[in-house]
Amino acid sequence: MTRKTAIVTGAARGIGLATTKLFLRDGWQVAMIDRDVPALEEAAAGLENVLPIVCDVSQPDAVEAAIREAEQKCGGIDALVNNAGVADFGPIGETDFTRWRRVMETNLDGVFLVSQAAMPALKASSGSIVNIASISGLRASTLRVAYGTSKAAVIQLTRQQAAELGEYGVRANCVCPGPVRTKLAMAVHTPEIIAAYHDAIPLNRYGSEDEIAEVIIFLCSEKASYVTGQIIASDGGFESTGVGLPALRGEA
Repeated sequence: MTRKTAIVTGAARGIGLATTKLFLRDGWQVAMIDRDVPALEEAAAGLENVLPIVCDVSQPDAVEAAIREAEQKCGGIDALVNNAGVADFGPIGETDFTRWRRVMETNLDGVFLVSQAAMPALKASSGSIVNIASISGLRASTLRVAYGTSKAAVIQLTRQQAAELGEYGVRANCVCPGPVRTKLAMAVHTPEIIAAYHDAIPLNRYGSEDEIAEVIIFLCSEKASYVTGQIIASDGGFESTGVGLPALRGEA
C-alpha cells in the first residue's frame, strides 16, 4: 500500500505530536519537523513510518532543504500542517522589536516559508494545508500583542492560500485552538486563571491535544474534500460567547 505523506512542523510535542500520532493511526507516514533536537529524537523514538527532520522554520535555506528531504525520502507530500509556533506574552510597552520579530519569524514567516517550499509537491498531489493559528488571532486579549497579531496574520494568509491554490486542487484551512490542557499551560496557569477559563468556555473545560488534532486530521482527509478557506475555532465555544456570558450562565 502506498502511504500518503504529511509534513508536521513543531512535531516534537503538544498538538504537533498528537497530530503526528493520529496521522500514523490512519495509515499515513509523517515527516516530523522541529528545531529542538533532543525533543524531536525523543518524540520520534518508537514511532514507525516517521522521518524526523531538524529544521528552524524561520530560516529559508533550512526550510528548502527540509522540504526537499521530506519529498525525496517520502515520495511526495499530500498534506502540510504548519503547527510550529512560539508564545511570548507581555504588555505592548514592554514588547520591543526583538521580541516582536522573534514571534513573527516563527509564527508567520515560518508558515509562509514552509508552505511556499512545499507548494510544488502539494500542487502535484492536490494536497492540503492546515495552518494552526489560535483563538488569540480571532479575539484580542491582554499581553498578546505579538502573539495575537501573528496568529491573525496566519488566518489571512490561509485565506490567501485558499484563493490562489484552489485552481490546483490544493485546499487550505486554519484551526484556531482555544485553551488546551498541555503540560506547559497547566504549569503556568494559576488556579484562578483555570477557573476563569472554565467559566468563560461553554463546555466548561480546557480542550485536549487530541481533540485539536482530530480536527486537523479531518481537514487533511478526503472527508473535507470540498472544504477550503475556512477558519475553524476548536475552542469549546470560547470565541462565540461574547462579553458577560459567564455571569449570565451562572445566574441561569
